[in-house]
Amino acid sequence: MQLFIGGACAGKRDLVASRFPEAAWRKMGKGTELSGWRDRPAPGQCLVISGWIDWLAGALVDDACGAYEPDDDRLRARLDAELAAMVEAERRGHGEIVLILSEVGRGIVPLDPADRRLRDLAGWLGQDAAARAEAVWYVRHGLARCLTVA
Repeated sequence: MQLFIGGACAGKRDLVASRFPEAAWRKMGKGTELSGWRDRPAPGQCLVISGWIDWLAGALVDDACGAYEPDDDRLRARLDAELAAMVEAERRGHGEIVLILSEVGRGIVPLDPADRRLRDLAGWLGQDAAARAEAVWYVRHGLARCLTVA
């Protein structure tokens, strides 16, 4: 698994698209099933997954979508279990998985508790994804720097 992380409009998508031109893309979002990535278009094909902030925001709202989780530890455990399943799928030869995450931890800390919770969860997701990734790329101004290679 590879992780590309950086701020808004930093060039993550363009870099990933140029490095993985044949990849299938899946956008997470409010109401998207967390395990939906398992329905990849073709076995062995690289899969790029983006939209994590939107999915997290949906998981923090009590609505009819069914993703709502009031407990941060349980939500983090659910996300980490999916990351582990992604690594296992790669190990079994189902194709490489590339995650695109937005860095939201820089700048002003939001006053609203819900916005702070979203920021915290996004940070934990980034940490957990980085711990499982073979390579972590930090993207800024369209430039990528490899932070780690497992």
